[in-house]
Amino acid sequence: GPARALFMDEISTGLDSSSTFQIVKYVSQLVHVMNDTVMISLLQPPPETYNLFDDIILLSEGYMVYHGPRGNILEFFESAGFRCPERKGVADFLQEVTSKKDQQQYWYLDQEQYRYVPVLEFAEHYKSFHVGQQMLEELKIPFEKSKTHPAALTTSKYGQSSWESFKAVMSREQLLMKRNSFIYIFKVSQLIILGLMAMTVFLRTEMPHGQISDGAKFFGALTFSLITILFNGFAELQLTIKILPTFYKQRDFLFSPPWTFGLANIILKVPVSFVEAGVWVVLTYYVMGFAPSAGRFFRQFLAFFATHQMAMALFRFLGAILKSMVVANTFGMFVQLIIFIFGGFIIPRGDIRPWWIWAYWASPMMYSQNAISVNEFLASRWAT
Repeated sequence: GPARALFMDEISTGLDSSSTFQIVKYVSQLVHVMNDTVMISLLQPPPETYNLFDDIILLSEGYMVYHGPRGNILEFFESAGFRCPERKGVADFLQEVTSKKDQQQYWYLDQEQYRYVPVLEFAEHYKSFHVGQQMLEELKIPFEKSKTHPAALTTSKYGQSSWESFKAVMSREQLLMKRNSFIYIFKVSQLIILGLMAMTVFLRTEMPHGQISDGAKFFGALTFSLITILFNGFAELQLTIKILPTFYKQRDFLFSPPWTFGLANIILKVPVSFVEAGVWVVLTYYVMGFAPSAGRFFRQFLAFFATHQMAMALFRFLGAILKSMVVANTFGMFVQLIIFIFGGFIIPRGDIRPWWIWAYWASPMMYSQNAISVNEFLASRWAT
C-alpha cells in the first residue's frame, strides 16, 4: 500500500526460524529499495534474522536500553563491562544481559569486582555513549515545517471529522446491540409476562369508577405500571459498566470525541423505549379499564416512554461515574429506593418532613406519577 512506515509486532509467532528469516529478508529488501521505514518487534530471533536489521531498539522493564546501529550495540555493552561470547547468539545475549539471574556470566572486567547493573543504569549509560549522544543531538534539531508537505503533519485532534466519527461509533453501537439482542428480547418478554399478570389483578370488570374511593385502585394500577417501567431500565447499569474499559481506551487514544459515544447511545435507545413503553400500554390500557380515549391512551404512552428514557439515562449516568459493578448495584438500589419512597405514592407530599421535601422534588417518579395521574383522573367520567 501507500504506507511509508510499517509497525509489526511478534510476526514470528507460529512460524519456524526459516519462515521468519524469509519474511524479514523480504521486508529488509523492501526497505532498502523503497526507502521505507519498518519497525518489527521480535523475541530472541535467530542470528541470521537478527543480522538483517539495520538498527536495534532494546527495551527492558519499560526502559529503552539502546537505540542505534546494530554494529554498535556490542560496543555499548562492552563499555558497561559486559561482553558477548564468540559462540553466543547476539539476540540471546541481549535478552539475558539485562536479567539479574543471567547477567553475571557476561562480566569480563577481571580487575573490577562484578556488581549487578540494573536496567535503569544501562539506560542512563546509553545517554553518555556516543550513539546515545548523537541521537540526542538529532532530537534537539527542531522540525522545519517549511521543508515538508502541508499534509505531512496532522492539524486536527482526531483522525477524521466529527460526523465521520459519529457514524463510525453509531455503526459500532448498532453491532453491539445486535450482539446483546438477547437482553432486549428478555426485557420485552418480561414486560409481556408482567403485563399479563397485571391485567388479571387490575381487570376492568373489577375496577368500578363511580366513586371517588375507586380511584385508589386506578392509582395503584398506574403506580405499578410506572414502577415496572422504571425497573426495566436497570439493565443499562451493567451494560454501561461492561463497555467502560473500551470507551476509556479509545478516548485516550483519540479514536473519536467522547460526545459521539454518548449521543449514539441516546439515539439508539429511543427505539428500545418506544417498543417497551408501547408493549406495556397496548397490553394494559384498555384491559385495566383506563379512560377510553385515544388522546389519553397516547399521552400515557408518551409519559411511559419519557419515564423509560429517564430510567436508562439515570442508570447510564450511575454506571459511568461509579465504574464498579458492586458499587454501582448497591448505590443504584439506594437511588431507586429514594425515588420510590419520595415519589408521592408511598408517602404523600403532605406527610414528608420539611428536611426531606427536596427529595420529593428531585424524584423523577413524582413527575411521572403526576403526569399519568392527571392524564387519567381529568377524564370526564371522574367528574361525576
